[in-house]
Amino acid sequence: MPKYVIEREIPGAGKLSAEELKKISQTSNGVLQDMGPQIQWVQSYVTGDKIYCIYNAPNEEMVREHARKGGFPADSVSEVKTIIDPVTAE
Repeated sequence: MPKYVIEREIPGAGKLSAEELKKISQTSNGVLQDMGPQIQWVQSYVTGDKIYCIYNAPNEEMVREHARKGGFPADSVSEVKTIIDPVTAE
């Protein structure tokens, strides 16, 4: 299944409280449950003013549908073509 990186511009994201992040996560999980098992949230990285999310989904439109239904921005959605790491150099 394709993997996507979603860039969400959320001013002050890095200052969100644990409770606020929990609520966002609960909203996302609820939308995912309604959409079915073909879309999966892998993890997210919170930075100062952005959240970068990793999702497995059959296509970009499904990722964008999740964002719309959850009320989340999806400023950029990019399909991951290849994953590299330090072992790639060997």
